[in-house]
Amino acid sequence: MTQAATTSGRAVDALRELILKGEFRAGSRLGEVELAARLGVSRTPVREALSRLAAEGLVDLVPNRGARVSSWTVAELEGIFDLRTSLEPRLTALAARKARDTDVDDLADLATAMVEIGSPGPRQDLDTLVPLNREFHQRLATLADHPALASALANAVHVPIVLRNFHTYDDASLRRSLAHHVEIVDAVRAGDPEWAQAVMTAHIRNARAVMVRAAMEQERT
Repeated sequence: MTQAATTSGRAVDALRELILKGEFRAGSRLGEVELAARLGVSRTPVREALSRLAAEGLVDLVPNRGARVSSWTVAELEGIFDLRTSLEPRLTALAARKARDTDVDDLADLATAMVEIGSPGPRQDLDTLVPLNREFHQRLATLADHPALASALANAVHVPIVLRNFHTYDDASLRRSLAHHVEIVDAVRAGDPEWAQAVMTAHIRNARAVMVRAAMEQERT
């Protein structure tokens, strides 16, 4: 692999992570010069990274106007969450049938860590919560061992993740979300796919309510 390709790949990964962590709000302009300085690379890998992320649906490229973090209408966001509701609970049910004890222990560790750092209080660290949450959901999808469903979910999940800045959650919604992770682990440990599917459905509906409300408020401003 050439150095240019390596640099471009690092730029893609770094910029994707910044967007997924909520460093840039939906609709924010992504200037090549500013990004190059922030990432410590030239403008060429930044330009390539923006093109890659546009293909993933994370960035909008508008001719003569540059790049912006993708944004969606309330109706589009609702549709995306409805799609996710039809896919992820099914994957979670499959995971509950196939998970081994070590898999469940790993999920439990993630759920416990999320409760510890995400619960309201002086130790709360919402930025660290984002990658842990992503890993939890990705592990369930992997355990399900259903590539077609997992691929369809991956295409749907990026959009709400961009907006899923946990600072958007009120305390009640956040506590509910964290408790869902713990209950999903309990359901998987029990080998109960119906229970696991039901809790994941509630988990996504909770996120949907928070994100749609935030999008509605953004449309009004």
